[in-house]
Amino acid sequence: MSSNLATKLRVGTKKAHTMAENVGFVKCFLKGVVEKNSYQKLVANFYFIYSAMEEEMEKHKEHPVVGKIYFPELNRKHTLEQDLTYYYGYNWRDQVKLSPAGEAYVNRIREISATAPELLVAHSYTRYLGDLSGGQILKGIAQTAMNLNDGEGTAFYEFANIADEKAFKAQYRQNLDAMPIDDATGDRIVQEANDAFGINMKMFQELEGNLIKAIGIMVFNALIRKRSKGSTELVTAE
Repeated sequence: MSSNLATKLRVGTKKAHTMAENVGFVKCFLKGVVEKNSYQKLVANFYFIYSAMEEEMEKHKEHPVVGKIYFPELNRKHTLEQDLTYYYGYNWRDQVKLSPAGEAYVNRIREISATAPELLVAHSYTRYLGDLSGGQILKGIAQTAMNLNDGEGTAFYEFANIADEKAFKAQYRQNLDAMPIDDATGDRIVQEANDAFGINMKMFQELEGNLIKAIGIMVFNALIRKRSKGSTELVTAE
């Protein structure tokens, strides 16, 4: 008997998904406006978040619910380490730290792992399915916006151990539907997925302030250069 969890998650998180995509930082990213310092901080947050999620998923890989979507080939920790090495250098561990929203995210993952591990399904779904669905598009945007060569700073988007991403997502959804859960548990997982989108939004909003500040500085510097150029032209004309 199918739990229909895949459909419940897709329908039940549609509004939250749309809201997350309309946060300023994400909208700017999708339009190709990516400020490198803000992006580096996002990668750093992701490192701690995915490390926690993958560690807790590993603990519960034999769990009757969590085990259904335990796929080590999804793990992002190693790729994030590669990206952090690119952005910060080999001593990146001494430089990166969690933002307040990122810390709340990690704490939530640790909490449910200890008290209600079946809710880890919501966090796996929210992050990994999104990474697989839009990863290549986001990779291309990041490369263009930050002038990155292929393979530089975008390892996060590469799933080297998944040959066919479309087929993998189909299998993942089948496994969601095969979970031995009742409707009440399914509803709790959907609610946790919505909460996960909410935490992601708070994390993006933190970065939004850095982005706005960076854009403001860029505009200010451009105006100064333009004014300086205009002044030089006036002097020359005289």
